[in-house]
Amino acid sequence: MKEIRYFYVPDAAEKTELPPDEAAHALRVLRLKTGDELFLMDGKGTFYRAEISLAQSKKCLYNILETFPQQPMWQGTIHLAIAPTKDIGRMEWLAEKATEIGFDELSFLECRFSERKTLRDDRIDRIVVSAMKQSRKGWKPKVNGMISFDKFISCDIPGMKYICHCYEEISRSDLFAELKATPTDTPITIMVGPEGDFSKDEVLKAVDRGFVPVSLGSARLRTETAGLFSVMLSQMVRRNESIPENKGSEN
Repeated sequence: MKEIRYFYVPDAAEKTELPPDEAAHALRVLRLKTGDELFLMDGKGTFYRAEISLAQSKKCLYNILETFPQQPMWQGTIHLAIAPTKDIGRMEWLAEKATEIGFDELSFLECRFSERKTLRDDRIDRIVVSAMKQSRKGWKPKVNGMISFDKFISCDIPGMKYICHCYEEISRSDLFAELKATPTDTPITIMVGPEGDFSKDEVLKAVDRGFVPVSLGSARLRTETAGLFSVMLSQMVRRNESIPENKGSEN
């Protein structure tokens, strides 16, 4: 059985040519030829079975043979907002694994105790695309650039909003308990701070803006671990068990 090849093509139904990066992978790495079959994903909920109509130099054209609308694998939307670590590799790992598990949006926060003030969101986005293809996700998570803490909490964020922190003197509830008590179709946003945590002032500001202060348990977690754990808890509550296996993932 031949391995199915997946390629990310935004607006695939309206186009007939693979994007340059995907074309290079198809032609130079995989050495696909005219007549070979491949699967496309538009990142908006649809897979397509297609056939290469022209494989030439840097150009790869295709014809769509069949369309497979996907069903969401979880309910509502999951938005993780996190302060990136000094070691960017840890954030890249988080973006990859969170995409494999399943979430909808990723934002990066510049906080008082942040170790990193800048970040290449385009590189993170490429990692997300690769993980989306590998894990056969129908929807591509949105990757946002760096934003200040104050600006982020002032945004019009829908649904329930949570801020994770470790201050014993500031009241907090258990995130998992909060998620289980929230209707599963409600959008959720979870904020995770840097290695030194949010400042107390930041936590109080967020609470004033409607964020619910929460705990991830008694253990101290590294930033990327806390972020991934938050996504996993959200998935445990919101995973749609009634969704059958997505079409287009097997021959």
